[in-house]
Amino acid sequence: MSPEPEWLQPRSLAEALDLKAERGEEATVVAGGTFVGILMNQGLLAPTALLSLARVPRLDGIEANGDLRLGALVTHRAVELSLVVRERWPALARSFSVVASPRVRNQATVGGVLADADYASDPPAMLTALGAVAVVRSSRGERSIPIDELIVGHYETTLAFDELIVEVRVPGGGHRAAYRKFRSRSHEDRPCVAVAVCRRGDDLRVVVGAVADRPQLFPELCDPHATPGEIGLAYADAIEPLSDIRGSAEYRRRVIAVEVRRALEEIAG
Repeated sequence: MSPEPEWLQPRSLAEALDLKAERGEEATVVAGGTFVGILMNQGLLAPTALLSLARVPRLDGIEANGDLRLGALVTHRAVELSLVVRERWPALARSFSVVASPRVRNQATVGGVLADADYASDPPAMLTALGAVAVVRSSRGERSIPIDELIVGHYETTLAFDELIVEVRVPGGGHRAAYRKFRSRSHEDRPCVAVAVCRRGDDLRVVVGAVADRPQLFPELCDPHATPGEIGLAYADAIEPLSDIRGSAEYRRRVIAVEVRRALEEIAG
């Protein structure tokens, strides 16, 4: 039996960054702990140290002053129920509201879902479509990473060994967006295909999640003058879907075409 991992619980962001710089990849960061707990229970992760952010202050705020600012420890449930998010970024609120169950959403965090880079999580696709960026810090300083550059593969991000996500910023301003989650099994299951779309004037972003190792975005296919059906077929042709218990690659390809079309029709009015 593996020894119990060391529990690290800093009480300030500066302390957390120092510990991350010191321990590096040896220290697995825990925010809500939902995904890390699953991997540990399945024997897929055996960290020697767990770095908990639970007592780090000022990482759980929601602010909307033009852009939306979500602290890394904001829970999915908080985003789902936030009045300002529901009023000004309703598609984002929806993408968080359809994750698993209320029990999970009460624990899972904004920073955690991005750092985990799980291909079948709901929020990353919507955040990518909205043009959101992750603000990350280390003892060396701060930088901003667009979500479509943050997640690069299965459980793989562009975060350096000593960096922590501290905030997510979502552009404000007028836009129309939609999120569609197609489940092939239970209503609490993860998506077989997820589609997030956002239009700002003539700028259209279409993102398909849960079908490959990262959210799929093809700017060259997002012609705002093309029909929803044409864009749906183009995405279905461009993506090489994976096969798993939620559906085969060919099944996913057919669903992609339909769900992209439906999502674009939702924002066409």
